[in-house]
Amino acid sequence: MAGGTERPGTTGEGGAERDEDAVSRFVERFAAEMTEAGMQRMASRVFAALLADDDGSMTSAELGRRLQISPAAVSGAVNYLTQVSMVGRERDPGSRRDRYRLHNDIWYASFASRDQVLTRWERTLREGAGLLGEDTPAGARLVETAEFFAFLQTELLGILDRWRESRRAVDRDGGAPDGHRGSGGRRP
Repeated sequence: MAGGTERPGTTGEGGAERDEDAVSRFVERFAAEMTEAGMQRMASRVFAALLADDDGSMTSAELGRRLQISPAAVSGAVNYLTQVSMVGRERDPGSRRDRYRLHNDIWYASFASRDQVLTRWERTLREGAGLLGEDTPAGARLVETAEFFAFLQTELLGILDRWRESRRAVDRDGGAPDGHRGSGGRRP
């Protein structure tokens, strides 16, 4: 650790000691990756913090303390994340505080919602090609783009179906499919 000092770790589920500085570095590194891919910076940080939390949920105050950001920054990030269906908002029982929680199957849901976006884009592109004339260079480009989105949509649906089946197999067998537990999701 910097300067030779270590912050005490916390105990996570399963009783393992957790290095909070290392967790913070992971959160920032993953948030930077998501920001590089186009997500808003503060939304990336909030999402990564929730992803690294055992419960996958925190209040605004907890997020502010964890990330050392203002309540306004938390609010803006959470608004974005709820709009894109990555995080849900719920009320703490007996409290006026909101709790922000990752959705179950977050990645599946996120990519499944992209299917709807691709459908809309494809439809709009085909309409544009019709207006421009499919035999014009611009119209032909729009047709090709629409066909790409149609292809991508078909492939995405197949991938999502295979993912669901993979998860069902894990649930049935009580472990990772094909003995790949701990491989970081990579297959040979």
